[in-house]
Amino acid sequence: MIAAVRGEVMVRRADHVVIDAAGVGYRLAVSAETLKVVPAAGNDAFLHAELISREDSLALYGFASEEERDLFRLLISVSGVGPKVALAALSGGAARDLLRAIAAGDAKRFQAVPGIGKRTSERIIVELREKVAGALEEEVAVAAAEGGDPRALARDGLVNLGYAPLEAEQLLDGLDESDPQELVASALRKAAATRSGA
Repeated sequence: MIAAVRGEVMVRRADHVVIDAAGVGYRLAVSAETLKVVPAAGNDAFLHAELISREDSLALYGFASEEERDLFRLLISVSGVGPKVALAALSGGAARDLLRAIAAGDAKRFQAVPGIGKRTSERIIVELREKVAGALEEEVAVAAAEGGDPRALARDGLVNLGYAPLEAEQLLDGLDESDPQELVASALRKAAATRSGA
C-alpha cells in the first residue's frame, strides 16, 4: 500500500498533481486545500497518500496532512460518499473546520458541496459526529491522565477541534462537570443546540 509520496512535482493541475518519486510518476488526486501547499513544477513535495482499489481501477489520493487523509477516510466510510465527493468536501475548507462542522452538527456546511444533497449531508453528521467527538474526547482523556485543570483541558480540546479560544470559553460557561471529557461533550451539545436554534 502506498502511504506517502515524496519527489519532484512534474504536473500541477486543479484536481491532481503528478510527483516523480525515484523515476516513477505518481498521479494523485488532491483537494483544493492540499493544492495550496503543493509547490510549482520542478520543486520537491511530500504528500500523504491513500490508494483506493476498485474492480476496474486503482486511484491514488494525496493529502497535505494526516488529519486531512484521516477525514477523507471517515467521509468515504459514509454511504453515498465516494472519493470524488469526499475530495470536493475537503476542498471546501481546512480539515479542522470540517471536523468542527461535523461535531457541531452543521449539515448545511456540507450541502454547499457539489454532489452532496440534504440527505447525504445529514448522513455525514449522523454517522461521523460521535466518531469525531470521540476522537477529541480521547485526546482530552490522555491530557487529563497527565494531569491538569479539567476546564483548561476541555478548552484546549475545543480549540484543537477548531473553536477560537474565546468561543471555547463561552461554550464552557455555565457547565459544571468535573471531567474534561464530559465538559467537551456538553460544550459540543451546547454548540449544536445554539446552531440549530439560530
